[in-house]
Amino acid sequence: MNPPEIEDLGAIVPPLLRSLGALEFISRYLNPQDFAAMMAACGTPEDDLREALPRLETWSPGLGGLGTALTLASTHVLQAFQDLRRVPEQADGLGAAYRALRHLPRAQEALYALACGLPPVSRYFLDSPRRDDTHLLEHLAQSRPDTGILHFDNDPGSRGGYSVYVPETYDPDISLPLVMALHGGSGHGRGFLWSWLRDARTYGAILVAPTSIGRTWAISGEDADTPNLARILDAVRARWTVDPQRMLLAGMSDGGTFAYVSGMETTSPFTHLAPTSAAFHPMLTQFADIDRIAGLPIHITHGVLDWMFPVTMAREAEVALSGAGAQVVYREVADLSHTYPRELNADILKWLNATPKVDRRE
Repeated sequence: MNPPEIEDLGAIVPPLLRSLGALEFISRYLNPQDFAAMMAACGTPEDDLREALPRLETWSPGLGGLGTALTLASTHVLQAFQDLRRVPEQADGLGAAYRALRHLPRAQEALYALACGLPPVSRYFLDSPRRDDTHLLEHLAQSRPDTGILHFDNDPGSRGGYSVYVPETYDPDISLPLVMALHGGSGHGRGFLWSWLRDARTYGAILVAPTSIGRTWAISGEDADTPNLARILDAVRARWTVDPQRMLLAGMSDGGTFAYVSGMETTSPFTHLAPTSAAFHPMLTQFADIDRIAGLPIHITHGVLDWMFPVTMAREAEVALSGAGAQVVYREVADLSHTYPRELNADILKWLNATPKVDRRE
């Protein structure tokens, strides 16, 4: 790169990363009652990005891939902020906010293509306590074949496919924990992948983000999703080395509810469950196999401010599942609404690595 293009990078990348961080803040703290205050707290980080973006128009064709990735990521960020600032004008304000935030994972996906070559981008895709770990950054920059992000019949708008992230540090001789992360209602695995990628990349886990066959998971009625999850898991385990004692089924909202429903089935291959912001009915434990629940590690996370599924559901889940013999860890988050608390992923991975299933049957 020539000095002017290096200068352009210095003008574009920092405001792009700051804007992405602001969108993550909005995604985490989104609450219909506090929307205006939350947007005011974010300020206007996209203004600097909008001002710097035209610099890319003068780049030489030889830098086309780099310029394309930065332009695409920036365009999604700017569109997200534009749509968010129009939310108060929309009849379905909350729905409009969720639609605007769909641009966040699209921007992250575009930017991730530059993680191996641009250290600031690589650091952005690490958990904050490890962003200055030069040893980790060097290893991640030397990617191995069949690692990184791969999509299997999981284009936007498709159903039933899945996306996978395999750490660039992957060694087939070392088994890694697996996280299968289930999106919320009307969501998509390709987007929900980014709720977990930073932590899987930092701490070493194979991440699988499937997409439900229907508009949401088969919480009631005929269940076509559980066999599909089994198919996906078999395909991943045949291709990469997965630790059979550390296979987590996690999920957000409807995905968390389905983690209960599917994960408590007698034949479920998953060793741990981690539902977040999920609905729960105590009758689930009455119909579940007691031998399956006994000793099953379950990590429950729920927000006190959840407006969709009241926190009392999670409290009932803790009582019912603990009473049935499960190893329950319960996290109630005071400032969490009906959103995903990514800041807890590192703790969940530590719990996954440290908590084996124990047999509590007499």
